[in-house]
Amino acid sequence: MDRLKGNAMRVPITKARTQLAELVRRAESGEDVELTRHGHAAVRLVPVHTVLSAKDRRVLFETFRKSGAAKASAGVSAARSQDFLYDDETGLPR
Repeated sequence: MDRLKGNAMRVPITKARTQLAELVRRAESGEDVELTRHGHAAVRLVPVHTVLSAKDRRVLFETFRKSGAAKASAGVSAARSQDFLYDDETGLPR
């Protein structure tokens, strides 16, 4: 197995046949795995579901929070939201 292009692991397809389970495990854990044919990259193994790092989750949640805050609008005060249920003069239920 060769390592080129940063941390990418490059493996000839002929060797990958005997190491497929290990290569899949490595790809699932986030490692770049490329299968080569005649020395040229043919395919890349990537996980279907990626797990975000704690930092990436924080950035994502902060983006959602800001988006929600931008969409929120000031409405009627909740302090007086049930006033319509009571009579103004007697204070009893209508």
